[in-house]
Amino acid sequence: MAILIIAEHDNQSLKGATLNAVTAATQLSGDIHLLVAGGDCQAAADQAAAVAGVTKVLLADNAAYEHQLAENVSLLVAELGADYSHIIAPSTTGGKNLMPRVAALLDVVQLSDVMAIESDDTFARPIYAGNAIATVKSLDAIKVITIRTTGFDAAVSEGGSATIETVAAVHDAGISSFIGETMAKSDRPELTAAKVIVSGGRGMGNGENFALLESLADKLGAAVGASRAAVDAGFVPNDMQVGQTGKIVAPDLYIAVGISGAIQHLAGMKDSKVIVAINKDEEAPIFSVADYGLVADLFDAVPELDAKL
Repeated sequence: MAILIIAEHDNQSLKGATLNAVTAATQLSGDIHLLVAGGDCQAAADQAAAVAGVTKVLLADNAAYEHQLAENVSLLVAELGADYSHIIAPSTTGGKNLMPRVAALLDVVQLSDVMAIESDDTFARPIYAGNAIATVKSLDAIKVITIRTTGFDAAVSEGGSATIETVAAVHDAGISSFIGETMAKSDRPELTAAKVIVSGGRGMGNGENFALLESLADKLGAAVGASRAAVDAGFVPNDMQVGQTGKIVAPDLYIAVGISGAIQHLAGMKDSKVIVAINKDEEAPIFSVADYGLVADLFDAVPELDAKL
């Protein structure tokens, strides 16, 4: 049987997390189909058809799916999913909202945050904030899976030649409606896609001091993140949070400034290729995972580092 991947997109282009999900799907047996559900989303479907490894794109273009409300899309996925062995979505905010509904509609378990695939029915996923890895085997005929994107490289976005098939099914659950959205606009890369991230914690003292990190990030072409403690203190908005209850990241370089290194935060960034920690507390847990550590006052170290770049 084939594998169905739920594409994440903005109706015009695919989001990077979808490419990671495609790579995960290539480790399973079966053709890979990509579902693009949205409104006026032909451009996204065309992009999906070009992704290497994808054999078919299912295009569900209807106003009911324009904002990809989970209540509506889950009904569509459950209908289509009956013909697939695996249904996969990235473990993002959208995927976490959608896939439990799909699993419930299909009366199967959900396999969450899968970071490695051992066979068609056996998967590895983190537990205890990533301090242990559980290997789980599912006996369900349909496996509903969310993929931890940091566990898989992105698929090549060009070179594919998948066919595009229109899906006529329209589902409007009538229990939710789109009111509006506020988009954070920034010239910096998005956290989950950034190759370099500079994050601040409670040690920053207040939100205004994050300007120090923003200046540093601009020189490094980096995204700016934060610990849960900094978010809870109101220093920065919660879309900047890195951690188990925030965004899971694995950049080439992660610079943790004034972050103690609570388990919740480490779970979201410890897969980074190189970790640099700046903290005046030499006993801070962050140093246990850091490749490079600087015991210093961040208000001295960060401006000095900025000046030398």
